[in-house]
Amino acid sequence: MVSEMKASKFQQVNDQEWRKIAIKSLRGLPFEKLITKTIEGIDIAPLYTKEYTDNHLQNVQEKIVQTVRSGTASPNWTIAQQSYAPEGEQWMKEIKESLEKGNESIIYDGNRSVNWKDEQLTEMEKLVQKYPIYAFHIKESDPFLTIFSKINEADRKKVKGAITGDVRLPKGYYFVRTMVADQLSIHYQGADIVTELAIALSKAVEEAKNVDSFTAFANQFFVRFAVDTHFFMEIAKIRAFRILWQTLAESYGYNKQSAIPVYSETSLRTYSKLDPYVNLLRAGNEALSAVLGGTDILTVHPHNILSKVTPTSIRNARNIQLVIKEETFIQYVLDPAGGSYYIDSLTNELIEKAWTLFQKIEAQGGYSTYVASGTLEEKLQQRKKERINELSHHKKSLIGTNKYADLSTTLTKEEATVDVEGRLAKTYEDLRLFFEKDQPKVVLLTFGKLKEFKPRADFVAGFLAAGGIKTVWSPAFDSVETANKWIKENDFDYGIICIHPNETEQVMVTLMKDIQEDKWLDVAGTYETRLQEVWIQAGIDGFIYKGQDQLEKLTAIKKRFEQEVRR
Repeated sequence: MVSEMKASKFQQVNDQEWRKIAIKSLRGLPFEKLITKTIEGIDIAPLYTKEYTDNHLQNVQEKIVQTVRSGTASPNWTIAQQSYAPEGEQWMKEIKESLEKGNESIIYDGNRSVNWKDEQLTEMEKLVQKYPIYAFHIKESDPFLTIFSKINEADRKKVKGAITGDVRLPKGYYFVRTMVADQLSIHYQGADIVTELAIALSKAVEEAKNVDSFTAFANQFFVRFAVDTHFFMEIAKIRAFRILWQTLAESYGYNKQSAIPVYSETSLRTYSKLDPYVNLLRAGNEALSAVLGGTDILTVHPHNILSKVTPTSIRNARNIQLVIKEETFIQYVLDPAGGSYYIDSLTNELIEKAWTLFQKIEAQGGYSTYVASGTLEEKLQQRKKERINELSHHKKSLIGTNKYADLSTTLTKEEATVDVEGRLAKTYEDLRLFFEKDQPKVVLLTFGKLKEFKPRADFVAGFLAAGGIKTVWSPAFDSVETANKWIKENDFDYGIICIHPNETEQVMVTLMKDIQEDKWLDVAGTYETRLQEVWIQAGIDGFIYKGQDQLEKLTAIKKRFEQEVRR
């Protein structure tokens, strides 16, 4: 049996033959239906083969893999778990506990002020000589800075890591980097991957002007990325940066392989206060993509960081990285994504697009000029609108927010541990807060047999649930007369008529004759413009259908309900 299996051969199928079979399976739909278009303008093909890759990469795949691997210092990465305590005593307790349980570095955010005492800072002096320190947004007045002046000069070479902000470190900190292309700000403002990469290079060029040599600059510089949920694109982003950086270094005459640190953290752009445990899945997805991409340092944010972190959520965030190391052994493999036709193709496309944009920025005068012109801000605003538009039209899903919303839990307005401007779920959260306070009575008016109206009723219920609107079902009406009688006798704020598509027009002809003017009614489904106009003239207010702008519709319902309440 085994020998027969080993002797079996399969017929070779080329890309052209596969494409023919794929088109046939689409049953009349165009092949383009299988292509996914990203916000970066990249077309993701349904299949990547050697034939496809050779045609599109033009035999540069091997060079991509070699450059990524030579530009990565180590296959292993540093676990960087943050403490969120506002008091120095608790902060030190948490960081020491996390270091004992798998954390490998000290992370400090100057934007989150901590009340320090001298004894805690003295403890910190010892810790930073033992573990790498990554400190961001440090202000000149921050007491945290004093630890660097107190460490004696002989021990300063023990301190490793990076620090940014209003910082002038004393002499002797040779292994602490102070120049950064921090991409978190533009990421949260809506930046796509190509923009993040191009701006990182442009910032590097601007920073390099302040240093005597590119070698000295390369020893001081690092980059910081937020890693989003688009798994393969984020892997390609970090890999693309390695090659772009090497290309930039060579343009300065620096021909050695330069491996600068890449600091990554899970993006809060797609985190939501709604159904927060889904954030744990997002964090795991983002962490794994960062690791496969070859990040050097990684922070995973707790799933409930938008409300209030707990010891359990911090432990879970840390354990995501520990589980990846213990279960996958990725830390022993240099560039584990290298050689994948798919990821190498994405990497190459990001390189080409980012380098083109970088050259355009430099031609306009560089990073500062580009920002001052308003071009970057305009682009970020446009990208943010596109992202929200994708969510609102269900081209993208934010599980627990715009899809599969859970109304069994309430969304309380409380002070967040961390808040991020530009989160995609924010508008949905605001709608949920409103309807939790003032909930209209919404009825799905169902006609016919359960199997006939259920798909539309389920869709409408899910559509409205995303805004926090609860729905109840009417009895299944067997006639228009029964429906009209029920509608007249029962009190509700808003009703949506749910009928099988094949029967809707026929039922509506009869139903329209007796529609009550004071009733607020919509119809589920899409229809010809002619029918919509007739039904609206008869008293129907609007429609709910697949592909509709969800946020626009939910906002209109909110405004209508507010008007009804004021009457």
